[in-house]
Amino acid sequence: MWPHSLIYLLLLLLFSFSLASSSYESTTPLQRFLSCLRIQSSPSISNLIYTPQNASFSSVLQSYNRNLRFLTPQTPKPVVIITPLNPTHVQATILCAKPVGLEVRVRSGGHDYEGLSYRSTVPFVLLDMFNLRNIDISKEATNYVAWIEAGAIVGELYHRIAQFSPTLAFPAGVCPSIGVGGHFSGGGYGNLMRKYGLSVDNIIDALFVDVIGVIHDRKSMGEDLFWAIRGGGAASFGVVISWKIKLVSVPDTVTVFNLKLTVEQGALDVAHRWQSVAPNLPKDLFIRAMHNVMASATNEGEFTVQVSFIGLFLGTTESLIPLMNKYFPELGLNKSDCSERKWVESTLFWNNSPEGSNIDTLLNRPKNGSVFFKSRSDYVKKPISKEGISAIWRTMIGFENTHLVMQWNPYGGKMWEIEESATPFPHRAGNLFLIQYPLAWVEEGIESANFYMNMSKSLYNFMTPFVSRSPRESFLNYRDLDIGANLGSETNYRVAEECGRKYFKRNFDRLVKVKTMVDPDNFFRNEQSIPPLPKGKFV
Repeated sequence: MWPHSLIYLLLLLLFSFSLASSSYESTTPLQRFLSCLRIQSSPSISNLIYTPQNASFSSVLQSYNRNLRFLTPQTPKPVVIITPLNPTHVQATILCAKPVGLEVRVRSGGHDYEGLSYRSTVPFVLLDMFNLRNIDISKEATNYVAWIEAGAIVGELYHRIAQFSPTLAFPAGVCPSIGVGGHFSGGGYGNLMRKYGLSVDNIIDALFVDVIGVIHDRKSMGEDLFWAIRGGGAASFGVVISWKIKLVSVPDTVTVFNLKLTVEQGALDVAHRWQSVAPNLPKDLFIRAMHNVMASATNEGEFTVQVSFIGLFLGTTESLIPLMNKYFPELGLNKSDCSERKWVESTLFWNNSPEGSNIDTLLNRPKNGSVFFKSRSDYVKKPISKEGISAIWRTMIGFENTHLVMQWNPYGGKMWEIEESATPFPHRAGNLFLIQYPLAWVEEGIESANFYMNMSKSLYNFMTPFVSRSPRESFLNYRDLDIGANLGSETNYRVAEECGRKYFKRNFDRLVKVKTMVDPDNFFRNEQSIPPLPKGKFV
């Protein structure tokens, strides 16, 4: 007897093929798509469909839009939103969208910097995964593992781990409202990376729906596809339902600090020294350097730069202070600058939550975006001179805008030990630190948007001599359309390759091979997706 899942797929395929018959020629793609979905046996499917005629359509669409740049009347919107409750809803969406010519975009948390998970210039279905958020933790042999559905947010993962054990953790981002579906598939970057690497370095299995609606685990999808979805952007290949992750150990007590220095307080010497020290510290210590423009406290009407040295140490303050005195005395860290807490409580500190916040705040899912936002990224391979840092700060101050921030994230430790070909994420040994350039604003209108976007571009251009080159590398999780837009097509392969090598370096070639193998007709695509090989081209 055939498995029920196979019977379901065969019926759905037969129905989708019937959409091409003459009885459907007079209907719209959306009508044909919805007709196909109605063969779904679950009565709940009707409650998961939102068309523009539905009163809740706008609220559902906007609820996980984190960037006001893409919350305008001009922003292209989906023809329908599907909010799946189980894998069969995902299968049906794929199989019903493909034959009627509708694209599928997949959104897990809405933190996609360029909004590609919920907007497109062609008619598309938004597959919004926020209902799929179950997290199950168990012990296997000597490891603790968790299955986590793609619509869960990082905060929910941290909270669930804390309920299970105070001495377990997972290396992922510091913003708790990030959806794990996209975060993990792009790499997953956080303050445990020097100790344990990225999220993708700790993923051991996945449930994944391919272009013909079949659900795979690691064994059935094969190692090439499993490699590709862990850092290559899973949305180029299909839809991740859930990830299986290996949890990591942390001590009962960790220490956090945030020591701030302005230019006038000697920030230049410390920031310059940080470049050589931070990547070479013991793995248990991570120190981020956050540079921001602020109004001068001593000269009214003028601006200065303040650098926040934000740290996480997997140990007590008593152990941290001697270590800092040995490796980084220039920072002048004192016991009074430090705070001891449980690891899960440290995630609240890194999210700038008020002192004493309950860990239940990790479960909060903020509704709608609150700011307009643009970010870019760079990798630094050689220390920037003091003169160079001074020039960077003068450039930042020249914009006279207190929203301008530059974030330096140190490498070293585990990040230097993993081969760049181990996952699609290639930015490993040879990098001292990653720079992110987040810029947020609240003023509405095209004129304001152009002003801030030009500011972001000017700073990025100014940084050219100080960062990686050939290619100038970028981080996929900090997606930036300015390094290459409209590239997810085999017809623009040369241009797509130029962009792809910035994100993936030599791993781009293997990603293209996997794409060509699993989705040769390029159904799963966006403006920066992995293209299949053009017909007749070989890598």
